[in-house]
Formats: sequence, structure tokens, C-alpha cells
Amino acid sequence: MSEKQTAAVEAAALGSVPGAAPSERMGLGTQAFRFIVTGGISAVVDLGLLALFQLVFGFPVPAARTISFIAGTTTAYMINRRWTFKAEKSTGRFLAVVALYAATFLVNVGLQTLFDALFTSWDWPASAALIVAFIIAQGTGTTINFIVQRMVIFK
Repeated sequence: MSEKQTAAVEAAALGSVPGAAPSERMGLGTQAFRFIVTGGISAVVDLGLLALFQLVFGFPVPAARTISFIAGTTTAYMINRRWTFKAEKSTGRFLAVVALYAATFLVNVGLQTLFDALFTSWDWPASAALIVAFIIAQGTGTTINFIVQRMVIFK
């Protein structure tokens, strides 16, 4: 099978239209749904590693969040590029996503650190403080990521 035929078969299996721009391949609702599913998978990776490094190994919040963020966002990028946005490999697009993730990393770690400290100062259990801070930080970062990826990077 030729490379062109292989690409067409792969595109058909993935439900994409070969040569179409990512935004033409599916609607906002479908992309948002897929982004949320991917986010759920990535959040399991991210939160699991955050809890492991912060609560089990005693890492400080910024260090634990850095490790978990890198693993979670790598998972998200790999799934979103292929499934959510149906985009081919592109060095430029990859570098744009890295820049976006670097910005949302700062937002994520900052909010995680801020809210974890706040909730802990209110005498919340460490696990509850971690989870609620994670939801706030990750929710903010995810919203930023979806908007920028849909409107700028994978348009």
C-alpha cells in the first residue's frame, strides 16, 4: 500500500477528512467533548502523580505539581493532537503547544500553590486541599488551553 493510501485508510479509521483543516473536520461540540474526555484521562495521570509525590513522598507543591503537570500535559497533547483536533505532526504546532503549556504551567502551579496553602491554613485535610486546589488550577488551565488550541494552534 502506498503512503498516500495508508494515510487515507488511517484518516478514514480516525473519522477525519484527509487534507481538511482541523476545524473543518468536526464541530465545536464534538471537539469540546473529546477535549473533556482527553482531559479526564490526563487528569487521572496528573492528579495521581501529584498525590503520589506530594502526599506519599512529601515533595513541596511546586515540585510535585511540576512532575505531574509534565506527565499530564504530555498525555493530553498526544491524545488531543490525534483524536480531538485530528492534526498531523508539525514542529511549529508542537512548539506553539509547548509555549502555551509553559504559560498554563505557571497559571497551574501558581493557583495550586496558592489554593493549597489557603485551604491548608483553614485546617482542611491535606488530601481535600490538594484535590480542590487541583480542580481550580486544572480547570483554569484547561479552559485557557482549549480556547487557544481551538482558535489559534489547531484552527
